[in-house]
Amino acid sequence: MGLRFTAARAVSGVSTWGLKNVFHRPAANFPGKMALYVDPQLIAHLRGKLDRGSVCVVGTNGKTTVSNLLADVLEASGQRVVCNRTGANLDSGVSTALLHAGKADWGVFECDELWLAKILPQLRANYVVLLNLFRDQLDRCGEIDRIQDSIVKALGSSPETVLIYNADDPLCASIADRAGQLPGREGTRSIAFGVAESMGLAQNTVSDATMCQRCSTMFEYDWRQYGQLGEWHCPNCGFARPALDFAAENVQLGADGLAFSLAKPGAGDAGREGAFSVSARFSGAYMVYNLAAVSVAASLLGCTNEALQKAVDAFDPQNGRLQTYDLAGRRVLLNLAKNPTGFNQNLKIVAQDQAPKVVAFFINDKEADGRDVSWLWDIDFEELAQAGPLTAYAGGIRGRDMAVRLKYAGIDAQTVESADDLLHRIAQQPREVSAYIIANYTSLPGCKAALDAAVAAGGEVEPATGEAPAPRDFGTQGADGAPAGEDVANGQNPVVIAHLFPDLLNLYGDGGNVRVLQQRLAWRGIPVEVRRVNHGDAIDLSGVDLIMMGGSPDREQKLASADIVAMRDQLDAYVQDMGPLLAICGSYQMLGREWLVDGEKVPGLGLVGMTTGRPGTSGDRLVSNIALRSPLADEPVVGYENHAGRTYLDEGVEPFGTVVSNTGLGNNEETKQDGVRYKNVLGTYLHGPLLAKNPQIADWLLARALERNAKRTGQPLIELMPLDDAPEKAANAFMRDKLGAK
Repeated sequence: MGLRFTAARAVSGVSTWGLKNVFHRPAANFPGKMALYVDPQLIAHLRGKLDRGSVCVVGTNGKTTVSNLLADVLEASGQRVVCNRTGANLDSGVSTALLHAGKADWGVFECDELWLAKILPQLRANYVVLLNLFRDQLDRCGEIDRIQDSIVKALGSSPETVLIYNADDPLCASIADRAGQLPGREGTRSIAFGVAESMGLAQNTVSDATMCQRCSTMFEYDWRQYGQLGEWHCPNCGFARPALDFAAENVQLGADGLAFSLAKPGAGDAGREGAFSVSARFSGAYMVYNLAAVSVAASLLGCTNEALQKAVDAFDPQNGRLQTYDLAGRRVLLNLAKNPTGFNQNLKIVAQDQAPKVVAFFINDKEADGRDVSWLWDIDFEELAQAGPLTAYAGGIRGRDMAVRLKYAGIDAQTVESADDLLHRIAQQPREVSAYIIANYTSLPGCKAALDAAVAAGGEVEPATGEAPAPRDFGTQGADGAPAGEDVANGQNPVVIAHLFPDLLNLYGDGGNVRVLQQRLAWRGIPVEVRRVNHGDAIDLSGVDLIMMGGSPDREQKLASADIVAMRDQLDAYVQDMGPLLAICGSYQMLGREWLVDGEKVPGLGLVGMTTGRPGTSGDRLVSNIALRSPLADEPVVGYENHAGRTYLDEGVEPFGTVVSNTGLGNNEETKQDGVRYKNVLGTYLHGPLLAKNPQIADWLLARALERNAKRTGQPLIELMPLDDAPEKAANAFMRDKLGAK
């Protein structure tokens, strides 16, 4: 180890002392970061502290809960454990935890998925527990394929490490499949766990794995639990959920808790006689998977069912994850949610409580969160409208965006300036009204700090001044959770919106554009019909008034492009007849003469004079918030771009707008323009979704749709009446000010 290791330990000791005694800050990352500069092989040199070995826990959701709980089980078994309990999951956090620890039996380390490739080659962990993979921070992490590649690479660097993986997730199963074929890992067994039967849960709209990664065929499911988790198989190549080595059976899931038994299905009666049984006072389908992962790892590490249950009974997270507070008799639940799947599972917890309640959402867009908040539109907040009487609040840096999303789910939400402001609002309600606070990554500490301070002060919070809003039952306000407008079109044929291939083209919340269009018609009392055209479906566009197409990863885009190319003549006739069409990102590229599929140039639809190429790899992306000046709107159009393609318009072809923000490039690095306008076609790279904070663009499209509807049906043209767009304008103003757009 030598001088580098000695110097690294000295640097760590000095920085730890300074952080704790001078700056009064936690020393979870910085000491390890500084020590790694001195000794890049620090983790390898420190792993000798762990007499029996280590476990790494990775996955999009649940890492902190699973790693902390597994450490608790080991400690309940009498083992000495090192664990990065605060969630500092980069190599610096693992290094800091080891530097601060003495000799131990086991190390249990939460690891960021993209940093496992740096940690595992040095740590040489006995096990890697892979929980799940969901879309998360696409602007930072990229598409899921990149994360899978990184985890496979990590496993290849430590051939003796056993992979424990969630086989109900096809993305995890694909990693196990690929890792098993790596040189040196042929004899290393992977261990599959999952849930034996359907939990009978209502499904959300978003799934992060619709296609087989072996042959690009759409998966089929016997049943799904949530997201892409379930009993899946590919009807083409036979790739299917592997046989389970450990299975959660007889799952009981209720408002007050959960229970299941964990058995080894292939072991017959002996496997069931030795099964673990688990019960918990907290609920949620995702907690079934978290506890199953803990149970499997605990069993393999030699822990008893008694130690497991003891740890679960005592589990009282003080890190803001499923943390319950008592504020002078009022129950407040705080939890983390940082992506659509996590949010949807949180909403199911809220929906189990049909009593009057306060529900608050705090959304930041700092680097650790991801700058893009388009993912809010992939969350089924419409379910919240059916969750009984509630008062809703939105806070955080992007609280205005959150308020807009809730508006289009049919829920009125007030914005709050801070967590302290929220607690004063909550205090206005009767004590029997519980509160649920759901926060994303960097907004969680502020919410927790406010709650901790309130408890330390005795739990009493001074109510805000003014009249308290009474919890409302938003589910009684009409179809889709939205209030119906006055019927101004009695007997009118509905405006028909065709959403092309939403099962494939919806990567950045683009489907939210359809939601916005639909609601803006409904609020005006104009009948509307949305036709969702999935892969393999057919539609006659002569009966359609507006078309929407979104973006997607390369694999899904390739499959969707075949369907869209087959519609080329129909689409051309529709466009030439002045049919309005909104195309986002990948589908925007498809409108030109030439575009990209799997990085290769292929002929496009040729509907618009433009071409798209790629100067580098899919990693060479234009990623940032962006604002445009467009003739279709009085104020700047704001959104988020994230694309590898570079699009060039022919001479004389009009762009959607000119970039006026201090970030963002649009079509390419040279022109400072974004998108295209041709007849009534609008193409753009702007996600967000585009129409959520730009109501004038939405109404421009709707006006064109109403003109086509009148022409198509022979009925009178309906004029668009003004709407109250205060929430949308507030979100737009916040972002354009942030971007310096005038």
